[in-house]
Amino acid sequence: MGAVAADRDKRAARRPAAVLLAVALLAATTVLVNRVFPGWAYPLWNALVALVLVALALWCGLTAGSLGLSHRTARRAALVGLAGVASVAVSYGVALALPPLRAAFDDQRAAVGLGTVVWAALVRIPLGTVLLEEVAFRGVLPALFGGVDLDRRWRWSPVLAASALFGLWHVLPSIGLASSNAAVARVFGAASPVLVPSLAVLASAAVGVGLCAWRRAGHGLLAPMLVHLATNSGGVLLAWWLQR
Repeated sequence: MGAVAADRDKRAARRPAAVLLAVALLAATTVLVNRVFPGWAYPLWNALVALVLVALALWCGLTAGSLGLSHRTARRAALVGLAGVASVAVSYGVALALPPLRAAFDDQRAAVGLGTVVWAALVRIPLGTVLLEEVAFRGVLPALFGGVDLDRRWRWSPVLAASALFGLWHVLPSIGLASSNAAVARVFGAASPVLVPSLAVLASAAVGVGLCAWRRAGHGLLAPMLVHLATNSGGVLLAWWLQR
């Protein structure tokens, strides 16, 4: 028993180093995928980073359950996730019915061919966006920050820390958003180029907290993954359809 406890303590002592490694890896990743890598590398690299983050968490003695990856809660997570998918579908239906809200889908980036939008909705977003972001910001980082029992006990400190990093993760993707999305351009016009990324960071951090709540409700990462996938892939498909 003493040897087991010593090994557990040794693994737990690795967590500060693991936090630094995880944050450094994610910081490098956001630069690489947004400024360096070609588009086809995005899902491959991000899926690899997700695996590395899980391995890093296991190296610290964290369990699959503490990361939201336990198979025992998969059924509940799926049901809660599907309820979230339904709520996203209703929200998008309301947005399409109201012209002021429909303008949010007026995104020039969606003016692409069928093959490109299928790649984005079925490969790039699921493997490149949803998998990494949920594993990193709703699984590994909250656990490393101390929320190892997040599915049973809500803890604000690890949730807010991980969600703040999720907000910063969106700085580079939000630069230039006003020039590609008509609704953003109409609201902010020629506002300071710092304003839109700043608001994107705050909004993404708030979304991160909400997705952590979905994880807790479903007792697993599958719940926020389904909600995230429905939101992003559904949004891309609707924007493409409206551009057509």
